[in-house]
Amino acid sequence: MDIINSLSPRALQAPESGIVELVNYARGREGLIPLWVGEGDLSTPSFISDAAMEALRAGETFYTWQRGIPELRQALSRYYDRHFGRSLSPEHFYVVGSGMQAIQLALQALASAGDEMVYLSPSWPNFAAAAEIAGIRPLAVPLDFTGGRWQLDIARLEAGITPRTKAMFINSPSNPTGWTATHDDLRAILAIARKRGLWIMADEIYALYHYAGGRAPSFLDVMEEGDRIVFVNSFSKNWSMTGWRVGWIVAPPAMGQVIENLVQYSTSGVAQFMQKGAIAALDHGDDLVRSNIEKATRSRDLLCDALIATNRVATLKPDGAIYTFLKIDGVDDVRKAALDIVDKTGVGLAPGTAFGEGGSLFMRACFLRDSGQVAEAAERLSRYIAAL
Repeated sequence: MDIINSLSPRALQAPESGIVELVNYARGREGLIPLWVGEGDLSTPSFISDAAMEALRAGETFYTWQRGIPELRQALSRYYDRHFGRSLSPEHFYVVGSGMQAIQLALQALASAGDEMVYLSPSWPNFAAAAEIAGIRPLAVPLDFTGGRWQLDIARLEAGITPRTKAMFINSPSNPTGWTATHDDLRAILAIARKRGLWIMADEIYALYHYAGGRAPSFLDVMEEGDRIVFVNSFSKNWSMTGWRVGWIVAPPAMGQVIENLVQYSTSGVAQFMQKGAIAALDHGDDLVRSNIEKATRSRDLLCDALIATNRVATLKPDGAIYTFLKIDGVDDVRKAALDIVDKTGVGLAPGTAFGEGGSLFMRACFLRDSGQVAEAAERLSRYIAAL
């Protein structure tokens, strides 16, 4: 029997990442400026790593709390009080093995095989792929792209809901578009959820990367007790911890045993010494977060100004997140163009075809990098575009 054909159909339908394809194609090239994945160029600062290494040396290597060690859940509670103005008890927080696992566990908790979940597109592809692998049908609701800016049509969102829809996945600020929901948007989405009896899975990982000043609007600003909202998040972007694979869920305490059970039968928890590093990030990392946001702001302006100046690129400076999603005049095959760009310029971009409906004419660039590198990437891209 053929080995591949004997495997689970759900496993076989897991798509190859269009982003990873480009990364694997050009990884390690001399002079490469990698703007294709969602991470910065700063390695984890020592105050975080040292806390983890101290715990490791102290022998904190045994099985631990599956909901997260109490000290980390308390630190998350302090973080939300400080940045979101919400007093949430530690019982609202659940530590998991990355933002991706937070999404997987939330999917398992909120929907079953055969159910549907609505999401806004273009979108980070991992949500839709994870839903499909779980047997849940992801339904894309396209954002509008007008004058270089992305907008949500609330009526279109509601029209995308069917009797089988169980939840809406809302990522704001958005990867890859930078679209950032206003408080009115969030109230309108929440009103739909209440009326239709739906859950909201809120991905607010980029909430602090908000270029209008202060953090982005959050469902925490508009929700009331009893609203069906689960938040998924990660330590990756704020604290330069992408390789740590530590994330968290914010959910009603009544869901606690359900989430703990799902953790038990997946990873059985996050290593305690890693959680000690995460505590250091939360309690002592506000200056680091501010520094990362300042870096992103400078590099966003450099990259977007240079691209817009070519008069061949449709994009505006995004309101939030760490990406520009750009459309080059005359480029119809963005996968081919991304391969050509990395070959000819050494700049790695992610093709918009990886981000689903509405992304097929775009490419994504992550600008959370040193401004000198981003300026060099902008110059190379500008020369490439001028020669088209």
